[in-house]
Amino acid sequence: MSRSTHFGSPSRRTFVLGAAAAGLAAPWMNMRPVQGRSALEQVNLGHVGVGGKGWSDMLETSVGQNVVAICDVDEQRLAAAAEKFPNAAKFTDWRRLMDHPGIDAVTISTPDHMHAPVTLAAIESGKHVYTQKPLTHDVAESRALTAAAAKAGIVSQMGIQHHSSARLKIAVQVIRDGVIGKVSEVHTWTDRPGSFWKQGLSRPATADNVPDYLHWDLWLGTAPARPFVANLYHPFHWRGWWDFGTGALGDMGCHIMDPVINALELGPPRTVEAEGPEPDAESGPLWCIVRYEFPGTAHTTDSVKLTWYEAGKQPDPAIIKAPADWAGSQNGVLFVGEKGNLFVGFPEMPELFPREDFADFSWPDLADDNHYTQWTAAIRGEGATSCPFAYSGPLTETVLLGNVAYRSQAKIEWNAESMQCVGNDAAQALIQREYRAY
Repeated sequence: MSRSTHFGSPSRRTFVLGAAAAGLAAPWMNMRPVQGRSALEQVNLGHVGVGGKGWSDMLETSVGQNVVAICDVDEQRLAAAAEKFPNAAKFTDWRRLMDHPGIDAVTISTPDHMHAPVTLAAIESGKHVYTQKPLTHDVAESRALTAAAAKAGIVSQMGIQHHSSARLKIAVQVIRDGVIGKVSEVHTWTDRPGSFWKQGLSRPATADNVPDYLHWDLWLGTAPARPFVANLYHPFHWRGWWDFGTGALGDMGCHIMDPVINALELGPPRTVEAEGPEPDAESGPLWCIVRYEFPGTAHTTDSVKLTWYEAGKQPDPAIIKAPADWAGSQNGVLFVGEKGNLFVGFPEMPELFPREDFADFSWPDLADDNHYTQWTAAIRGEGATSCPFAYSGPLTETVLLGNVAYRSQAKIEWNAESMQCVGNDAAQALIQREYRAY
């Protein structure tokens, strides 16, 4: 396969200088999912990123649909996808895929730093979009994509498939039904990083030859140029590097905080602060604890606190109120309410504590939805997506503000309307980044 030449290099600018974000007030929860503009019998799909999670995104969303084009900077991964879909046009540069005729919708499953550029280009060309979590690498990008999707009237979905599971739907309904009363605090935790990839890393002084099958400059995309190092960035360990990934918060925060934002119907946080090892400009922390404070809603006390723990750290077991033989979870959520606590795990089903206080409780009977075909069905005019950018954009903003607080080493007072970290220049500088022209 010959290498694609790339074209149309983006200007060296910050993302939000585009018209999509100019002068925007915070959208948050006031936007509704957008339906398909016209019914389609079959959706013509393009897929950007077809390895790793991109492989499953491609297979899941393509059920019953037509794969028109596939793209990956790794020609080995592209070849594997081509075996599965031999009639699809093949590209190594996503910009060429966007110009390919007949594509109705695109999945974007790249490293985090390329989510926003590819997604915005798809939206601006009128394509429906399914973008992996986190929706974006930067806070400002989330705001821009939320606005662009609403303006274009396309069908959007962020790839947090747990959102459509019976497990999380049950937890959300139990909270909204007031089973544990008004919620005053929530604890969320994950075993990552460390269990899947490393953080707390220094940039290596050595470099390796770029493999013949990898288009390294295209892989770097908008990120600052750096030498290729074998098995360090591509294909997976990019998550631990700030230039490309968003750490454990970006990887798991959009999953684990999702039922919290959803059930409690939270808007933007008032304040965010974090603790952890001394921040490094290159790599995410070995561990981090982030504390958010939100205004109250109908499901909470006057204000509500959300704490995020990572790298195996968890809340004090006394807070959970589980029995001594409880198995626990490596990735979970604990809602603390006036009448008791609700736990839901990843992948554990919801539980109520203390157990004896809820011995006669009957759980709602809800079924799983298919998060992927939900998107293609909405494009065909059948229903709506559950994680449109109107919801997942603000969710991603909240998640990524935790990284801003950690990296700036200062408490953030967040003005969502103006997108300002009030009086905190170090934090404000992290709200958006400058793109490399490539």
